[in-house]
Amino acid sequence: MGPAVTTTPDRHLIKKYANRKLYDTRTSHYITLEGIAELVREGHEIKVVDRDSGQDLTQVTLSQIVLSQEKNGPARLVGASSDAIQERGQALLDYVRKTLAVPADLKNQMERRREDLEGMADDTIERALRRLRIPSHTDIDRINQRLDRISAQLKKLGVVEPATTKGRKRKAAG
Repeated sequence: MGPAVTTTPDRHLIKKYANRKLYDTRTSHYITLEGIAELVREGHEIKVVDRDSGQDLTQVTLSQIVLSQEKNGPARLVGASSDAIQERGQALLDYVRKTLAVPADLKNQMERRREDLEGMADDTIERALRRLRIPSHTDIDRINQRLDRISAQLKKLGVVEPATTKGRKRKAAG
């Protein structure tokens, strides 16, 4: 009757050589872009990597496939099996969209984690400075704001600051 149907798709690792040939390591045969498109339509997962550097080229390869199929246009869909071809083409597009969306999701997740780590590091530094009784930037900013308010009140009352203190204060605050 044929091979048993599995619920998990087969994963194909495709290596791209410097001469632009594509090699499917699972089947041990060279494969074309159309062959990769067929694998995706059949539900197989693929990963395309540069043979020398190991760089992931899956997105670039899938984009090439979509562009080449778009260039062929609706003329390919003529015939009795046009619905089946359209459905399979849609499956390819869905797979490409899913694959292209992953890096954006990862970027957002990494950005959130980075922000969390920065916050935790800031909190840890603040606690350490407090324990050592060393003023933090926030403490120094609060002190400078308080000094500015006191200086403004003294000016209203007509009290003049000594020139040497004023010059030193500004240097220390900057």
